[in-house]
Amino acid sequence: MRPEDLLCPSPKGLYSPAGDFYVDPTRAVPRALITHGHSDHARAGHAHVLATRQTLDLMAIRYGEGFAGSMQALAYGEAVVINGVRVSLHPAGHVLGSAQVRLEKDGLVIVVSGDYKDAADPTCAPFEPVRCHVFVSEATFGLPVFRHPPAAAETEKLLASVRIFPERTHIVGAYSLGKAQRMMALMRAAGHDAPIYVHGALTAITDYYGTQGMALGDIRPVKGTDKAAFAGAVVIAPPSSMTDIWARRFADPITCFASGWMRVRARARQRGVELPLVVSDHADWDGLCASIQATGCEELWVTHGAEDALVHWAQTRQLRARPLHMVGYGEEDEEAAPTDGSAPGAAP
Repeated sequence: MRPEDLLCPSPKGLYSPAGDFYVDPTRAVPRALITHGHSDHARAGHAHVLATRQTLDLMAIRYGEGFAGSMQALAYGEAVVINGVRVSLHPAGHVLGSAQVRLEKDGLVIVVSGDYKDAADPTCAPFEPVRCHVFVSEATFGLPVFRHPPAAAETEKLLASVRIFPERTHIVGAYSLGKAQRMMALMRAAGHDAPIYVHGALTAITDYYGTQGMALGDIRPVKGTDKAAFAGAVVIAPPSSMTDIWARRFADPITCFASGWMRVRARARQRGVELPLVVSDHADWDGLCASIQATGCEELWVTHGAEDALVHWAQTRQLRARPLHMVGYGEEDEEAAPTDGSAPGAAP
């Protein structure tokens, strides 16, 4: 069997001709396999959705209980057969419930990683390399310039600033699914036990993380809180809210932003970020290279991001490699390649 008979790019996303299903389709389809809950990968309106239980729960929180015609939960490592294709899910280390999709038929194995990272994260299962013939990888930070520092060190930068400026509010821009909860967990691990205040858009997802055993401590809504309580406090909010009228309620705030893109100083300046925090939920250059090698793959397909650099790297190591030029990803994820050309390798 050729790899293209098991999986190939299509206008709706990655399609399996053998199994007659899609992986992370960008349009409504009869059968979708979803890697994780970010809306550029998980869309509503499919007739049938297969994903981890946590991803299905998060999609229901974001889109409502009727986001798909029917749903099927699959545990990590559990396998089902769809039209002769053996399908299983394996941890991707990206956000809670994120998974790589392993496809097998006639001895050929393809793994679609979705978005992933190999760095430690207390809020999700760690990335698990899966042996395969073809590995489908993202390349959000697929340039050698992107080498992320330890997240704990970036968290200490935030907490040090809180100690230095006890009268000011630190507003941390963080994506509402995954990054916000990871920052909470990192702060708790660093010994910060004061209340953390959150924008209303984060409440439902953060509450769900709590039901999954995440010890995030005292989390309080901004709404209804006396303004005096924000002095010396950390507030976490979606990045889009930091420039609107919502942010004006805080006296003399310090604007922070948690993203792998904060590695690029021009990007931080453009957003008006005073305290950039390089905390990423995507693999950096070294993480991408190490993860690809750990799969033992013979062929690499790159879906989105800085495709050409990663393809070239693979080819220099005698791997067959090609970019898939997929579109439709990175539209909601705040860490996706910016559209303003402000960072190296930015998507057009």
